[in-house]
Amino acid sequence: MTDRTLPTLGFTDIPAKNPLTYPGRPITRPTLLTAGELWELTPTTPGGRLGTWTVDTSPGEGPKDGPTDGPEDGPKEPLDAILTTLGHPPTATRHPLIAVGSNASPAQLHHKLSRPGHPATVPMVPVDVHGIAVGCSAHIARYGYVASAPYTAPGARTPLVISWLDAEQLAAVDATEYPNYRRVLLSGTEYPMVMPSGERLGGAYLYVGERGVLMSPDGTERPLPGGGDQSALLTRLLAGSPRLRELLGPDPGTWVARAGADPAVRKSGTRIFEEEGWALPQPDLLRCPEDDHGAPGDPRDPAKPTSTTDPTSTTDPTSTTDPTSTTDPEASAGPKSYGALTSPE
Repeated sequence: MTDRTLPTLGFTDIPAKNPLTYPGRPITRPTLLTAGELWELTPTTPGGRLGTWTVDTSPGEGPKDGPTDGPEDGPKEPLDAILTTLGHPPTATRHPLIAVGSNASPAQLHHKLSRPGHPATVPMVPVDVHGIAVGCSAHIARYGYVASAPYTAPGARTPLVISWLDAEQLAAVDATEYPNYRRVLLSGTEYPMVMPSGERLGGAYLYVGERGVLMSPDGTERPLPGGGDQSALLTRLLAGSPRLRELLGPDPGTWVARAGADPAVRKSGTRIFEEEGWALPQPDLLRCPEDDHGAPGDPRDPAKPTSTTDPTSTTDPTSTTDPTSTTDPEASAGPKSYGALTSPE
């Protein structure tokens, strides 16, 4: 039997352990991440729902980066059937989450979501998202790297990855993103999202940087593109600020070592980004609807009006124009699911 494990398939970099490998290697074909392995997913019909896609359970080589050549004769089962067999929630109850950074890497996601005796099982699908592009968050992340963050880009069509998480997994990822990011519900009407099957999603969650995205130190790139080589990015930022060189220099290795070890250093570096004038706010994305929440990591419900006692709220509690809202009381309890967001045509 061919080994489908992440290291064998080349997904060895875990940015949480090796910060300069951020954002890690993303998936490029639909796949089911399960027990540290990748199983290939294939749409069954044009526009077909994710739960009907088939999982290749043959002893093959795992998902391929290029087109598949020749006939595919291995055994295949519907994704929902596989999830049920493994004891996991089906796709209709899962929450679609767009990744713009390391959450698109199965190695990083496996690291975040797995615990002893309970490896993560997550469908992951490349999706074209319109109107969104990837920049660099205007903060220094907990592991010392400068992570990616989305920004609005009218006319853009960006290949990103959507993971379908169950409620526990969504809360676990929330805990790794707050308070530097805010999870919002992106409308598929305003920001079209097209699956490889041709299905257009009604919406999906997205983590938006609370501090906006970075522009380049010389001001020529507004915003500065994200998702590239981390060492090159940190080198460029160090070259643009004597204060950053004093705090984190002289090179990317010392940057991630110092920042990863000391929250005060990360806070100071983040403040320098702002004081250098490099931070570009993203108010349009921050105005997207949120779930109600309490402590960081709590699921939030975009169908409910944001509490009027929340001083950070940007949602009008009287608004009735949210295209992703639902009148189903059960569907409005907790984060929106794939089934609630996108109805079969």
